[in-house]
Amino acid sequence: MRELIADMFVSLDGYASGVNQPAYFGYFGQDLGGWVHENLAEPQVLLMGRVTYEAMAGFSASAKDELSVRMRELPKVVFSSTLREPLVWKNTRVLSGVLADEIRVLKQQPGDPLRTIGSVSLVKSLMTQGLVNRLRLMVFPLVLGSAGREPMFAGYTHTHLDFLQTKVLDSRLVLLEYRPSAEPHSVQ
Repeated sequence: MRELIADMFVSLDGYASGVNQPAYFGYFGQDLGGWVHENLAEPQVLLMGRVTYEAMAGFSASAKDELSVRMRELPKVVFSSTLREPLVWKNTRVLSGVLADEIRVLKQQPGDPLRTIGSVSLVKSLMTQGLVNRLRLMVFPLVLGSAGREPMFAGYTHTHLDFLQTKVLDSRLVLLEYRPSAEPHSVQ
């Protein structure tokens, strides 16, 4: 069965975006750049919702930088009831059925791991349905407060996670990696 990895960039107070925030919340550094390159170099199928697709396709579909070229090469699946093929972004197909059913079918097919990048509502749906195998949170050292948009965990059901690993990047970002757990853990 294919693994589904959900990658999210969040502020310390749990927002995926904020008012007038630059890319990477303005904290791009050498380690983060290396992490992004390493993870895009891996075989994978990118999953995203319509809003993330439209935002990313708007600049990556024709850009010439190395990351955009790599993202054009990767197979992509966008979940939308309004988009229609053919899409502007090369190697993208649209799925418009019931999300959980579509993901279960994708996970059963042979092929590369599935990975979300962004897509807060998509990740929430996948987590709620128990379809995420690994959740990776890149935590940025800022509190957005009232400038925060897209609260990452708003409306989630009670979810237990097993810790897998952590890594510090650029001496200021923290990558936290978890696997959803079926059982609560007692503290001893």
